[in-house]
Amino acid sequence: MQKKLYEKIKDYFINLGKKHRILLPIAICGLFVTMFITRIILYCKRSAKRFACTVFIICCFFLGSSFAFPIFNQGNGFVSTDPKVEDIAAANSNLDFASEHTQDEVDEDEADMNVAVKDESGQLLDEDLVYLDDMLENFDSSEGPEEEELNEDPDFSADDWKLILINKQHPIPEDYEFVLGELSGSMKCDERIVNDLLSMVKAAKEEDIKLVICSPYRDLDRQKMLFERKIKAYMKKGYSYLDAYKLSAQVVTVPGSSEHQVGLAIDIVTDSYTYLDEGFADTDAGKWLKEHCKEYGFILRYPEDKEYITGIEFEPWHFRYVGRAAASVIMEDDICLEEFWERYL
Repeated sequence: MQKKLYEKIKDYFINLGKKHRILLPIAICGLFVTMFITRIILYCKRSAKRFACTVFIICCFFLGSSFAFPIFNQGNGFVSTDPKVEDIAAANSNLDFASEHTQDEVDEDEADMNVAVKDESGQLLDEDLVYLDDMLENFDSSEGPEEEELNEDPDFSADDWKLILINKQHPIPEDYEFVLGELSGSMKCDERIVNDLLSMVKAAKEEDIKLVICSPYRDLDRQKMLFERKIKAYMKKGYSYLDAYKLSAQVVTVPGSSEHQVGLAIDIVTDSYTYLDEGFADTDAGKWLKEHCKEYGFILRYPEDKEYITGIEFEPWHFRYVGRAAASVIMEDDICLEEFWERYL
């Protein structure tokens, strides 16, 4: 019977060592390498299925275990200033997947893009809308805080309460303190932004645009309830907990990392369009806000095409107070708050 290849190689090195004593070290090394490679080949043949399953499980773990959506710089940066095309494409593909299922696959009674309850058509209920007409009647914008000086080269500070960065990677600090100011009924926000908010609503009204507040401050318990309800809604549709968590985190901010919890974020619609969806961007109110919000210290917090940085879908109704100086820079440079921190703080 013809000898197997590895036996022939083994015999070759044995004979080599016997015939040529000077080549004995080489023969021994050859024998060792031959035996080692043979062992590996035999293991792979006998345990091919086990090996393949192990590799498959490892791949699934690395592909499916990440909750973090934004792309980071090496070091302590928040986002790459020159992100790779393939990273952006991958992030945007995840967002497309989420947007495909958000409206169609979540039960109507569970649907909650951010906070307010909707009727069967998807519109916000009147009980969740705040019309500030009563406050505007007695509001004098001259009594508000002094306007910031808009220098050509403003000096920004990371300790400025207006510029606090809150997202999935930077939750609300435990020692962060603020006082709530009343808007209407149970609706509140940080009292330091009330006058600028009213000034903005009043200016829009003078141009026949009626802005309506639908979601200012909300506490941690409310945020937890919204997030958990969103996860349950996805799981009812057959998603695993991990997939439901990741999809939910793209439309409802993870509890403890929402700007609504510090009263600096305001969701705004208009009396003629009470939907929390991308269509608001095409309304007169949406266009006016995008153009003029900086004049009152507000920014469009989650702009279009910045999803790979913010980790949140485009939300044309979500505005965040940062002060006039920072708002001017952010809106004029067409950047998001994470990019502002990367450049200026």
